[in-house]
Amino acid sequence: MSKIVQPIGQKRLTNVAVVRLKKHGIRFEIACYKNKVLSWRSGVEKDLDEVLQSQTVYSNVSKGILAKSKDLIAAFGTDDQSKICLEILDKGELQVAGKERESQLSNQFRDIATIVMQKTINSETNRPYTISMIERLMHEIHFAVDPNSSSKKQALEVIRELQKHFPIKRSPMRVRLTLPGQNSSSLMEKLNAWNASIVSKDESGSQLSITCELEPGLYRDCDALLRSLQGRLEILAVSVHAEGDTSVDHYDDHEDVPPHQPKAPADAVQQLSERIEKQTLGDVKQNKCSTCNAYVGDAKQYRDHFKSEWHKHNLKRKTRQLPPLTAEECLADMEMDDSKSDLKDYSF
Repeated sequence: MSKIVQPIGQKRLTNVAVVRLKKHGIRFEIACYKNKVLSWRSGVEKDLDEVLQSQTVYSNVSKGILAKSKDLIAAFGTDDQSKICLEILDKGELQVAGKERESQLSNQFRDIATIVMQKTINSETNRPYTISMIERLMHEIHFAVDPNSSSKKQALEVIRELQKHFPIKRSPMRVRLTLPGQNSSSLMEKLNAWNASIVSKDESGSQLSITCELEPGLYRDCDALLRSLQGRLEILAVSVHAEGDTSVDHYDDHEDVPPHQPKAPADAVQQLSERIEKQTLGDVKQNKCSTCNAYVGDAKQYRDHFKSEWHKHNLKRKTRQLPPLTAEECLADMEMDDSKSDLKDYSF
């Protein structure tokens, strides 16, 4: 068994991310740079040398034990280390420490709660829940995050489970239906059967335009019906809800609902935001993210920024040689992407 001879007093191949693959009953490992494996698998990182510390296959990275050539041939049919490294990198299991795993699960739990919050409303008040309320309800149903499943898929499962115990439902989507006036009777019958809420109705010549709100799960049926009636469907809003949030107090005691405070004028809010921003810029040294071309606050906020969806989104744009987006533009861009995939991922 060949080993890497290391000088006494030095520890190498310890501060690495290990990707492990077990094949034919034999364990194979490769040494990678931390935080680069997921970037490679998501397509953000293209340079293999930026991912692998060395294009060498080990049987145990931490001990520096190399894999035998006969084992490589028996498991992979070749002893080409580069090809084997690529296969392990794509199919292997990333080994993470306890704190890293806990951080990943915590972040994914928050992502799932955010998706649930955006896509649901209180069935009694038609108002959205707060993110803290959604997290509390998820804890009450003893939801456990599956790191191998997508956040959107798990969010759909959470919504179904929450509907069994709490007053929560999918927020309706607002659509505009345009069709010839002579076919309107068939459409109105279907809308009544679907319990759709009609917002407005407008007749222009021989064309009838109806703006209504309906359940997202009925989108495919509605689109097929409009096509058969020689009409078209246009999505105006993926999620519609009443103004204000459903508070924890409202959920705990439905009888004593505190009155909502009037909103501050937009100009006053903007002035207050600008004043706070100026104070922050004067008191704290700002760190600039070159990828997003923006100042993101102190050292802690700077580190948190690299985990944000804003930074990840701009990273993907950077690989395509596109200019960075502001936080607001990024949110709108991601909402647009979600609206395109929402009906596929969330259809009941």
